[in-house]
Amino acid sequence: MIFAVDIQDAVVGSAVAGAPHGWLSLLPPLVAIAVALAIRSVLPALFAGICCGAFLLGDPAVDAIWTAVLRSFDTYLVSSLVDADRVRILLFTMMLGGMIGILSKNGGMQGIVSRLTTFASTAVRGQVMTAALGLVVFFDDVANTLLIGKTMRPLTDRLRISREKLAYLVDSTAAPIAGIAFASTWVGYEVSVIGNTIEQIPSLDMTPYLLFIQSIPYSFYPIITLFMVFTIAYSGRDFGPMYRAEVAARRRRPAALLSDNKEPATEPDGHRNERASSALLPIIVVVITLLSSLVITGEGESLQEIVGSADSYLALMWASLLGVLAAAAITLTRRILTLEQLVDAWAGGVGTTLFAVIVLALAWTLADIIQELRTAQYIVAMVGENLPLFLLPTLSFVLSGIVAFTTGTSWGTMGIMMPLVLPLSWALLTGSADMDPAGDLPLFYGTVAGVLSGAIWGDHCSPISDTTILASLASECHHIEHVRTQLPYAMASGVCAVIFGTLPVGLGAPWWIGLPLGFAAIAFVVAVFGRHSDRVSPIDATRLTSTY
Repeated sequence: MIFAVDIQDAVVGSAVAGAPHGWLSLLPPLVAIAVALAIRSVLPALFAGICCGAFLLGDPAVDAIWTAVLRSFDTYLVSSLVDADRVRILLFTMMLGGMIGILSKNGGMQGIVSRLTTFASTAVRGQVMTAALGLVVFFDDVANTLLIGKTMRPLTDRLRISREKLAYLVDSTAAPIAGIAFASTWVGYEVSVIGNTIEQIPSLDMTPYLLFIQSIPYSFYPIITLFMVFTIAYSGRDFGPMYRAEVAARRRRPAALLSDNKEPATEPDGHRNERASSALLPIIVVVITLLSSLVITGEGESLQEIVGSADSYLALMWASLLGVLAAAAITLTRRILTLEQLVDAWAGGVGTTLFAVIVLALAWTLADIIQELRTAQYIVAMVGENLPLFLLPTLSFVLSGIVAFTTGTSWGTMGIMMPLVLPLSWALLTGSADMDPAGDLPLFYGTVAGVLSGAIWGDHCSPISDTTILASLASECHHIEHVRTQLPYAMASGVCAVIFGTLPVGLGAPWWIGLPLGFAAIAFVVAVFGRHSDRVSPIDATRLTSTY
């Protein structure tokens, strides 16, 4: 199986022709990433990348730079918000923030924290509980990130768990579990992308959903990442920048953490009773409404087909609206707040999402510009004219990761890469005399999973990713610090996914051998390089936190 097949010149040629700006198409995402890492501020970084892309797309006149700045705002930003699905995400984010504002003001969130504290009395238990809740909300990554991040933040603050660790826990469980669940908003999109692609492959007799199900065991990165999340949480060990963040959080008083970024309009009154049901009931309404809305808006005979065809964005809007109404009804019925106080609490919660709305709008604008520049097509063309077949799963994973990292969108990466990679891989398998497609379907499944998993991997590593940004905002963690602390963990999972997953599958090894080896490798890395932040000496703690 270890040999190379020449890709037709027409395939590579069309990819190059689809990227007329050549290597210049890489500049906008690289500029955004470089500025973000240099100044640790995401807004100027995103705007710098947008201006760079607008300059490349504009007329190179004398005043092109000034014109690019203006077009970045009055043309590209506006056009990025025309998309109805994006507006729905913004409304969902703001309404959910408003609901959390009400639940914080009426004492419900504090009641949940008090109840959870009886079970999660240590930092380790708090981290395990956060990760477990991330698996429960498997049906949508945005709902997962915002609900778990905002709900668990007061508890993790009380347990002196760093905001960076909370952001990692919610970010690294949301997309991985939603991406491989049998029924989720992610699966609906993934199946639709696969379906649109296999329509171009007449000889492939398989339904899109079945192809997706067959690819799940080969989704090494999401599965290994989930294993690493629980290994990190349960062991209490960390390494790299996350270890320093945890040491700093352990030495900080809980009151200092709880006082960060508080809004007066959302702080609970001291004399209010902390009743967990005041928050649990609206959250349950959100979950039930979201699940039922997916069923209502979907079509098909099986649950998978119904959820796969559902309008997830519309479901998110309905869920957030009914959640706010439920929170308002409970608060007013129990006479916890007056109507005026309720409106102030809602507005205060919405206000906390303003930064998230701005960042998401800029991230989408940059993604649109990158798509117009055909950056992904250029990256694919650079793979070369000779492609070893055994590297198909690995290259699809790595290439999708690069595209997702530079574009900041996992869904966009799937939509771009799947039509490019799948027909090519199937053509190579069926066109080789030494290959039997029926016997080498694991190689094809691994390629499909490589695209889907690589998109999640690159998304986890990218500072301009919308889901990474949401995780930072939901956890009230400095965004660049979230990227810095999560990156070593994401890279460790990615390397293990390649060494013990995609490469062995390409060489003919079954997936059920690669996954246990990947788990063992992660356990080894955590055991050897990880350190307990609770056991650091006072002298070492002072030295570490002074440089953090």
